[in-house]
Amino acid sequence: MIERDVPSVSPGRSTHAILRWRRPKRTIPVSAAVLCFALISNISMAQTDADGIPHLVKHGDATQLVVNGKPMLILAGETGNSSASVPSYLDPYWKNFDEMHMNAIVVPAYWELIEPEEGHFNFSTIDSVIYAARAHHLKIVFLWFGTWKNSMSCYVPLWVKTDEKRFPRARTSNGEAEDILTAFSKNSRDADAQAFAALMKHIKEIDGKEHTVILVQVENEMGMIPQARDYSPEAEKAFNANVPSALMDYLEKHKDSLTPTLKEHWASSGYNASGTWTQVFGEGSATDEFFTAWYYARYANYVTEAGKREYPLPMYVNCALIRPGWKPGMYPSGGPLPHLMNIWKAAAPDINFLAPDIYFPTFKEWVDKYYTPDNHFFIPEVQNTQGIANAYYAIAEDNVMGFSPFSIESVPDPAHNQISQGYKVLQDLTPLILKNQGMGTMRGVLFDSADQETNITLGNYVFRFQHEYAWRYWQHEPGPAPRVGGLIIELSPDEFIIAGTGMLVTFRPKYGVNARAGIGYDYLGKFVNGKWMTDLVLNGDQTNQGRQFFLPGNEFSIQKVKLYTYH
Repeated sequence: MIERDVPSVSPGRSTHAILRWRRPKRTIPVSAAVLCFALISNISMAQTDADGIPHLVKHGDATQLVVNGKPMLILAGETGNSSASVPSYLDPYWKNFDEMHMNAIVVPAYWELIEPEEGHFNFSTIDSVIYAARAHHLKIVFLWFGTWKNSMSCYVPLWVKTDEKRFPRARTSNGEAEDILTAFSKNSRDADAQAFAALMKHIKEIDGKEHTVILVQVENEMGMIPQARDYSPEAEKAFNANVPSALMDYLEKHKDSLTPTLKEHWASSGYNASGTWTQVFGEGSATDEFFTAWYYARYANYVTEAGKREYPLPMYVNCALIRPGWKPGMYPSGGPLPHLMNIWKAAAPDINFLAPDIYFPTFKEWVDKYYTPDNHFFIPEVQNTQGIANAYYAIAEDNVMGFSPFSIESVPDPAHNQISQGYKVLQDLTPLILKNQGMGTMRGVLFDSADQETNITLGNYVFRFQHEYAWRYWQHEPGPAPRVGGLIIELSPDEFIIAGTGMLVTFRPKYGVNARAGIGYDYLGKFVNGKWMTDLVLNGDQTNQGRQFFLPGNEFSIQKVKLYTYH
């Protein structure tokens, strides 16, 4: 039975959450709710735009998230794994989020706490976060810690963990059980889907008008370890059966655009149109991982579909990435990695996009791999010490919907750290960014010790962006070059916004054999309520006598510049 318990509120906390609660006059069997899914589905999907439910729209070559009728650029932070497990834990941090100029938080929703007894649901932790975020004018991206979190099944309820017969585990090739529920269990899949559907129904009930919750992540960093696939009896049966026809149909239809890894292994069989997994893709760990990806994606799509029938918010899955040189089984294998993207797209059509969690210094490499014509995404998790310059690059160059450093509550000095400084500038630029995403009028740059220069053509000019360390007059500390970067937006063929940190920018005309370019003006300033405000008119030494623009690396800043051509 579904029981909506009155949430507990710690001493001194607002009673607003309790006042919003009303215990139902009667309880509703879970099975009855599940039977209603199909009836609700068509109605809820048709009402998405009319009801103002957050949804995705195309904007040129980009995809944007629309919330309450307006596009939103998500400037978020992800809280720690256990941060939402006790309602009062986040109380001291809400003011910090405001000081960091965030407009959203990314926060877990735990299956083990939502359904501590089978069929009995307690949403007090969910309500606490929603009401607190709403009071602080923040949006929420919920992370569903369901069957899997970082490969393992540590967030499933105890009644699932202790019933191995009903909810079997994945096994290694020698038969050893893992602390991972197998993706081949209908019981596990259905239990997860029912709990997730109950969560989405509840979110709709308390947030269907306010739209505090804007996105939902389904599961967390799925993938098999310490081997590339599951060897449980049901998994073995599926592996020795024919590759599902739905995947083969997809491969045939998208043969020319498959990822190189997938196409190479399929080609090794002479592009067999049917057969077992090894007959189609050959022997080896790569085939094992293709197999894992298909069944993990099908499982995740089933859970997603159940949730969307209740409340069709945009939903995505995230991914733990591969360390250099690691082979399948050494990392969470079968997750929505770039080389498996075709399989995930074929198996999980209800999942809106695939997103990377990026902790490696090769940020640019990974974000570029995920930006494809059919995968426009949000970055839900990055190391909070990597540098907010990453956000500028991803938002401008790969049109991401937003950015979210991890463990945001642990970042010191919230009013003056790099996140608060970088987000303040992005906050000011948001209307311009959203206007120019996907329109070919905005580009991003990102530099470190290994990559310190790039050329960008916009309007009537070619811009040479360099790391600030490239300027011989700039005094800096010895050692590796820090990560810096920014973006450029074309306002007109001769006028531009340049924003970011640690960049030296020179320029030349795009056309004309003997043409040269000069600075018409260079204003340092900011946007206030969408209007430009000049703080300083730069010239002389600040522009190297009219030869360059400079954005120092000890701050994030915006310059509005105009160029002209002469001969």
